Amino acid sequence: MWFDRMLALSVANKLLAVAAILLVTAVAAAQSTTSNPRPRASDLGLKVGILPAGPLDAITDVTGVEVGQTTIIRGDNVRTGVTAVLPHSGNLYREKVPGAIFVDNGFGKLTGSTQVEEMGDIETPILLTSTTSVPRVADALISYMLSLPGNADVLSINPVVGETNDGYLSDIRGRDVTPDDVFAAVKNAKGGPVEEGNVGAGTGTVVFGWKGGIGTSSRRLPASLGGYTVGALVQTNFGGVLTIAGAPVGQELGQYYLRKELQQAGGGKDKADGSCMIVVATDAPLDAHNLKRLAARAWLGVARTGSSASNGSGDYAIAFSTPPQVRIHAGDKALTRKAEVMTNDAMSPLFLAAIEATEEAVYNSMFKATTMTGNGHTVEALPIDKTVQVLKEHRVIK
Repeated sequence: MWFDRMLALSVANKLLAVAAILLVTAVAAAQSTTSNPRPRASDLGLKVGILPAGPLDAITDVTGVEVGQTTIIRGDNVRTGVTAVLPHSGNLYREKVPGAIFVDNGFGKLTGSTQVEEMGDIETPILLTSTTSVPRVADALISYMLSLPGNADVLSINPVVGETNDGYLSDIRGRDVTPDDVFAAVKNAKGGPVEEGNVGAGTGTVVFGWKGGIGTSSRRLPASLGGYTVGALVQTNFGGVLTIAGAPVGQELGQYYLRKELQQAGGGKDKADGSCMIVVATDAPLDAHNLKRLAARAWLGVARTGSSASNGSGDYAIAFSTPPQVRIHAGDKALTRKAEVMTNDAMSPLFLAAIEATEEAVYNSMFKATTMTGNGHTVEALPIDKTVQVLKEHRVIK
């Protein structure tokens, strides 16, 4: 009898444990944006700029680019994750892509930036995460790259890992991102539509005092200019005075940086601190020099949204070019290499594409984000109805 009771108790405890796991999973699913009904900018009839978007209006419109995300929502104080951008699906160490980084404000942690700056190429997936998780994510990314077939003789890997601080909604000191979370984001990366809002590295972020997240968009040049595509993906976690396609949304909704100081009343939710990571991809054949110029222009897109580029904001843009003919092959012993790349004079249309794609990506990160509670705080989503009303009043949409 005693044994039977103990066996029954053991089974009951296991069932409770399974139930607890299922409950956590259900909570995570409930706060995920997989079936998110909130609109993107284009769904509202919002046209950002003059260039057409690609068919997905996402960074994955650039041929070969893949995105994978791991969203971590656990208990009442973990709201974090990993977003992976892969320039191509092959072995990036063996087939590096030309790359560059532009620093708008350097209060941040971007592992691998100096080698990219020096050598002009990127040899790993680009990962975004939470500030204090950068070293752990970089370590896991190194493990992943070393394990790839063909990399048995590799003695040095330059992981590219950026971040924004999600410590308002998540226990950032817990450093809850694990190697398995990193492996999942990279291995599950794919082309096609990209999930936006409270996902991946954007799970716990805040922008303009509202819920931020991951956003993406793309622009395509006309055939007469090469027909190239530029895609942008952003991790938004910054502040300022929200402006959407020229409309003063933040001011009219009563939430913007310095409102309290200017009016001595309310509106103090937007402190303007935080960070923004931008990843820019293009199928235009560019070298590192012009990729850095392209990355710099992406910040004009963020400026259009009303960012104040504060002292406490880590603002970085990473740009890469995907065509096979511009890739750098590891182990190539030739003294010279020849690659046909675009001239400086041909860059201006691509600059505009990067600006417009980045601007819309920021809006999408907000439109798709949902209200989130975590770490003792609640951050409201941007109110769609009120925002639409402001946009209509300013004739931005019909």
